[in-house]
Amino acid sequence: MASLILRRLALTLALPAVLVTIWWFASANSQSFFFPPLREIVDVLPGTWFQGRLTDDVDPSMLRLLSGYGLALVAGVVVGVVAGSSPTIRAVIEPPLEFMRAIPPPVLLPILILVAGIGDRMKILVIATGCLWPILLNTIEGVRGIEPTLRDVATSYRLSRWTRLRVLVLRGASPQVFTGARQALSIGLILMVISEMGPASNGLGYTTIQFQRSFAIPEMWSGILMLGFIGVLLSLVFRAVEQRSLRWYHGLRQSERKG
Repeated sequence: MASLILRRLALTLALPAVLVTIWWFASANSQSFFFPPLREIVDVLPGTWFQGRLTDDVDPSMLRLLSGYGLALVAGVVVGVVAGSSPTIRAVIEPPLEFMRAIPPPVLLPILILVAGIGDRMKILVIATGCLWPILLNTIEGVRGIEPTLRDVATSYRLSRWTRLRVLVLRGASPQVFTGARQALSIGLILMVISEMGPASNGLGYTTIQFQRSFAIPEMWSGILMLGFIGVLLSLVFRAVEQRSLRWYHGLRQSERKG
């Protein structure tokens, strides 16, 4: 098991390692003010982000991201299960959902500022608004895709509503739910940065844009690297949770391939 995890980790990090190596040597002799050598960016990164800004900027950004993402996850799964289980409800809410989904979340920023102010609540709502749609739509499709035979079996055995929800609906739709949650995570990271580039006083996006405006270019690039590191870390954590939660599903897929 440990060797399998290490192998997957190596495969995940192989391409980023190659790209960073190419960047390192390609920029080694750069004289451009706007594209400094990667060595210079790496030199300023620890002093820029790990001496005060970790708690002042990184922690607030992560708290907003996780809050907005968690809010979207709960709302998307709950509404998705209800809509996916009822054709009538789905027919009623699908047109407005499709209309709202077509509106890019950054466009809603001025409206959310009017409604929620310029504090953390607005930023959390921006993140939640963007993360909601992939989770919601994938949950609906996952619930709709459950075999009718399984529903008939649950009815025949007179399973309680809670047992049916937990064992049949949520478990059967969980692969699709995780697919939507994975897509939402990357969207949430992007919206976290966008929300902090507007009215803000701290955060990764705010500090990175301040470096750009003050022409502290190596520090600006170090902020971009920090965002990349956070994205990779979140992806690895999510993949570990997904592998553990969907172990039964991956085992079933492997059995089908062997058969």
